[in-house]
This record gives sequence, C-alpha cells and structure tokens, in this order.
Amino acid sequence: MLTRIDLRDTASSGGGIDRDLLPRAELDVEAALETVRPLCEDVRHRGTAALIEYARRFDGVTIDRVRVPVEALGRALAELDPAVRAGLEESIRRARLVHREQRRTDTTVRVAPGGTVTERWVPVERVGLYVPGGRAVYPSSVVMNVVPAQEAGVASLAVASPPQREPGNDWGVGLPHPTILAACALLGVDEVYAAGGAQAVAMFAHGTEECAPVRLVTGPGNVYVAAAKRLLKGLIGIDAEAGPTEIAVLADDSADPALVAADLVSQAEHDVLAAAVLVTPSVALADAVDAELAVQVPAAKHHGRIAEALAGRQSGTVLVTDLDQGLAVVDAYAAEHLEILTEDPHAIAARVRNAGAVFIGPYAPVSLGDYAAGSNHVLPTGGCACHSSGLSVQSFLRGIHVVDYDRDALAEVAHHVVTLAEAEDLPAHGAAVTARFARQVPAGGATTDDRSDSK
Repeated sequence: MLTRIDLRDTASSGGGIDRDLLPRAELDVEAALETVRPLCEDVRHRGTAALIEYARRFDGVTIDRVRVPVEALGRALAELDPAVRAGLEESIRRARLVHREQRRTDTTVRVAPGGTVTERWVPVERVGLYVPGGRAVYPSSVVMNVVPAQEAGVASLAVASPPQREPGNDWGVGLPHPTILAACALLGVDEVYAAGGAQAVAMFAHGTEECAPVRLVTGPGNVYVAAAKRLLKGLIGIDAEAGPTEIAVLADDSADPALVAADLVSQAEHDVLAAAVLVTPSVALADAVDAELAVQVPAAKHHGRIAEALAGRQSGTVLVTDLDQGLAVVDAYAAEHLEILTEDPHAIAARVRNAGAVFIGPYAPVSLGDYAAGSNHVLPTGGCACHSSGLSVQSFLRGIHVVDYDRDALAEVAHHVVTLAEAEDLPAHGAAVTARFARQVPAGGATTDDRSDSK
C-alpha cells in the first residue's frame, strides 16, 4: 500500500538527510497566484456583488447577501445534535485551558538608572478567521481559530466559510454548514460570512459593503486560499500558507501495527493530497502495517480518497538504520503532526526539533489533537515546521517596545550613540542626541537654551 524509501545505505545514523528524498505533497501556490489575482482584484472593486457572483460560480448557490443573519446562528445552535454540542463545548473548554496560559505579560527592564525598556503586548484590533468547507465540515477549526484570538484579547472577530449547496437541514442552502454556524454561536461570534476560497481572503483584506477590512487572516484552506494569502500578505498579516495535512509516525518494533495503520488512515481521510509517512528501522513493522492497511482502507467510509492519498508520492514508508537516523529523517521532514510510537517515546520526543505538534505514545493519536487535547490543530505544513509555529495566542499579539530614558540615562550612553552613528555615516542620528544637551528639555517638552550665557 505504501511506497518504500530505503535510506539505510544513503545516510549514516544521525547524519544529514536530503529532504528531496522524502515524500512530500506538491502545492504549486505560485501557479495558483495567477488564477486568484484577478478574482481578488474583482472583490476589491465590486465587493459584495463579486462575492455573490463567485458563490454562484464556484459553490453553486444563489445568495443575495454574504453576511449570515444572526438568527441563523441561533437556530443552528438550537438544532445542533446534543452530543455534537457536548463535544464542541469540551473542545472549547480544553482549548481555553491551554491557550489562556499562553497569554503574554508586559515586562519592564531597567537598563540603566533612569532608563527602562518595556515590552507591551497588544492584540491585533480585528482578525478574519477562515474555516474551510469542501469534502468535510470543520467546526473544530472554528474552535482552533477563535479561542486563541479571544484569549489574546482581539476585540473584533469575523469568520468566513463557504456557502453550502446541500444544506445540513431544511433551511440552510447558501449558508455555511449549520454545524459551523452553531460553533460560532457557542463561541459568541456573531459576524459570519458565507464566503469561501480566495474570495473570502480578498473580502477580509479589502473589505466590502458588509465586511470591514481586517488586519490579520488565519485558518487553513486549499491552494487558492494559500495563494490569496501570499498575494495579499502585507496588506494583511497571515498565519501561514497551509498545504495538505501531514502525519509522520516514527515507530519501532514495539509499536502496534494496527494503531500505526489506523493513524495513517485517519489523516489520509482528509484529502487525496494528504501525506502519511511511516519512518521505522523495522522491516517487520513496515510489512505488518501494509497488511493492516490492506484490511482497514477498504473498510473505511472514504476508502477511495484514502487509498489515493496513501498511494500518492506524498506518502510512503521510510526505512532507516536505527532511531537516531529516524530522528534525523523526521527532523528533516518537519511534519505537521509527528507521532512517536517507540519503546521509550518520551526520550525520543524530547530530541525532536522540527514538528508542528508531537504526539507521544499509543494513547495520544493525532485525532486527539484535532479535537480535544487542548492543543491547536492549525499547524505548519510543507516542512515549514522547521521555522514556524502553529496557531496560538501569540499569533494574535504584537510586541511593542516602549523606551523611557531620563536626561542622565541618555547622557550616560550618548557618546556611544554618537560614535556608532558616525561609524554608519549617519551623523544626523548623533546630532539628534547631542541637541538635547545644547537645550534644556523640560518634562512638558518645551525647550530652553541650556548654555550658561543664555538670556
């Protein structure tokens, strides 16, 4: 079922790994840019009218406005399956527990007598949170985007999700899925838009008659969402250009092949481009996992897309000499989700340097993180975990340095400032310092001549 890549003879234990040898989904964001560029410009100029047209063209629905009526949110929550509501409420509770502890506190450092630097943490004023539609419904993504933004203190939140052609009940055609709406209602978010894809990102960036522009856009999506984020980055902040989901499992002979196979299948269920990678020094385990996949995949509801994802070039089994080389492989791969299923998983996990999230042992599957671990499931993909983090409270905060020096504190360091300014051939920088000692500067800001012969 899984293609095998044998690295046992190509790299020494713990040595460097050529990332090009590893499975990886292809995400041609650059090519998609030319598709989304005119669409984003159209939304910029025509606003709501363009969004209504794209809902008809891309989503197959006719709508007369994009903003979801508040009463639709309340109705969706009232009609939500009680078991689903209970699951969402527990997911929200656990996410709040974790994300509340990520809050930053202002810090003040006394650099010198009379001189301090304070770092203030200020939330982004307004954010747009994107929740994908497509093959699945993702109320969990509502939770993962909204909770950290709320815990950061963001004052204005807007959610966008594609309008549905087939309603989840008898009243929701042209609205986002009712479970999405119910999740928004549970979280107290009443500004929701029936807009998907690149056009939703453009709506957030440029604003429309219905939607005020935002400062930051977060949330996963398809290649066109990623392309729109790249195109509009600068006008808006973004979290990441998310690609297809990934799972890597580092396992040895102690791992249960049925559990390994189940976890690979769970992520392959997302999309035909989803990546499922097993890294192991055990040929026997690799054989046993293939045998399990042969049983589990045909029995799965979405067996067609799972089989395609597992057979794709982005998935496979990587054979390594030992767990040291396995660690080098998973660090080079930098998976969105990394499971450690080894004899001593905590010791191995402590050595991992590149992963969006790490799941330790047989009772911490990726599915737990998707819904109810308390961690965030909006994570870097495509190897970006080697330099980027998942979504958190910090994603919605900005650090501002506040510099407060009195006259004596400035005088103490003035000669260094002047020297460094001269070294950079920026003499006016130094002059801006020395000018403060040629004239007396009272607290109110008005100046008087500081020279002894002034009158």
